[in-house]
Amino acid sequence: QVQLVESGGGLVQPGGSLRLSCAASGSISSISTMAWYRQAPGKQRELVARITRIGATDYTDSVKGRFTISRDNAKNTVDLQMNSLKPEDTAVYYCRVIIRDARTLSTVAYWGQGTQVTVSS
Repeated sequence: QVQLVESGGGLVQPGGSLRLSCAASGSISSISTMAWYRQAPGKQRELVARITRIGATDYTDSVKGRFTISRDNAKNTVDLQMNSLKPEDTAVYYCRVIIRDARTLSTVAYWGQGTQVTVSS
């Protein structure tokens, strides 16, 4: 069994910063790509940023230069540092982690429970 626990969401004013964290635990053999998605009200869930095991990163255009994704392979964590936040960044943010289960050796994509980020004055 694998669990993902997210933290760090909240309310922030435009121009402010937040840092999201996602920790994976349980029956983990290895973790490949880790990513953050978001879903705003009435919109589809979209990829925000992703990072491979060796640290290669990819960002959606709207967050380039403002958000930074990072991971700690020893701790099985992925963070998203969000700077210069805008009202249009308001959404529920989800981490998604591709994990190879240590018991079954199957590879499964797991989702976090989601954390609300609200950017408003």
